[in-house]
Amino acid sequence: MDLEGLRWEGYLRQDGALGIRNKVLVVYTVECAQFVAEEIARRSGDAETEVIGFAGCTDNAYAIRMLLALIRHPNVGAVLAVGLGCEYTQPERLAEAARKAGKPAEWFFIQDVGGTKPAIEKGVDLAVKLRKKLADTPRAPMGMSDLVVGAECGGSDYTSGLAGNVAVGRFYDLLCDLGGTAVFEEIVEAVGLGKQLAARAATPAVREELLDTYQKALDYCKSVRQYSVSPGNFAGGLSTIEEKSMGAVIKSGSRPLQGVLKVGERAGRHGLWLLDTTPDPHWMQFGITNPNDNEGLMALIASGCHLTILVTGRGNVVGSAVAPVIKVTGNSGTYARMSGDMDFDAGPVLTGEETPHELGIRLAELAARVAGGEQTKGERLGHREYFIPYKYQDQRAGKTRRCEEEAI
Repeated sequence: MDLEGLRWEGYLRQDGALGIRNKVLVVYTVECAQFVAEEIARRSGDAETEVIGFAGCTDNAYAIRMLLALIRHPNVGAVLAVGLGCEYTQPERLAEAARKAGKPAEWFFIQDVGGTKPAIEKGVDLAVKLRKKLADTPRAPMGMSDLVVGAECGGSDYTSGLAGNVAVGRFYDLLCDLGGTAVFEEIVEAVGLGKQLAARAATPAVREELLDTYQKALDYCKSVRQYSVSPGNFAGGLSTIEEKSMGAVIKSGSRPLQGVLKVGERAGRHGLWLLDTTPDPHWMQFGITNPNDNEGLMALIASGCHLTILVTGRGNVVGSAVAPVIKVTGNSGTYARMSGDMDFDAGPVLTGEETPHELGIRLAELAARVAGGEQTKGERLGHREYFIPYKYQDQRAGKTRRCEEEAI
């Protein structure tokens, strides 16, 4: 298969970025506005009008960075920001950010327009008008070298490290070789593998960055007295966090690591990147790492991923707002049982029916079809989950500070 020859039409944004979807994003700025935002999207009658939002009334820089990154995402064509009227996060500022990125945007406060019913009516009218403005969005050719893909695990079992993550790792190698960009996360699921990750650093500076990020994650796990292994993992045949970690890191493939991204930061060049989603000290004030799968997916998308891959041995049903989610399982029994939700069965590698390389090729072909507009099963079912939490993460470039360097 000539993967280099795979081409499709993307959506060209004013800043030159290319998207694979053309969404109207309804963004609420406090939990009190969630119902109105959800109703606006539902009543607009457009499956590509989606909702995200931040529930908190008080300010949180991490959440604001995520909102801004998602608004600027190349899959988003237009933005409608909806607030209650007394929260810290201001919808007008979000609309301004969208306009500066060359996207049509509107905003309003529910208090100003008279409450729930008039707010929904106004919002639907604005959402429909924004969708019409996107009808003439210019198209441009895309290929694998333009694609940014993110990956994480969720609901792992014994097949995840033997098949599901193997498929992603082989695909990531192919994607990087073709000039594309691959991002993986879950550094808290790399326990015991810090030196192995550091050995793959593209430069000495990246090596130090990887070791520092790994140590922070280890400090975090010790501090909260919890490692990323669950009763479901044990029931699925995993025995320890080390065993789970070995399987999880395989999804990164074998190519050199170009660096570490913070949430909301985009890769500065093509290749393989690690996304650091662990809170920085003082993490006991705000946030835990990956409280659910959608937090990890949103973090990957906020870092510019056009689509994401969720590897799940035991099965999962979630999708995501903004970017499609391809759900991969290495357990053919799970695929058969949940065929309405699973997109890719990597199980044949365990029976010898396929080689790891053939899995990677097949997954690359699926990713190209999804990038070209084919809906994932989650998209067809209407899954558009999202999660934007309170969290603290230092955005300063360079080294991540370890907890012992902080005055806690």
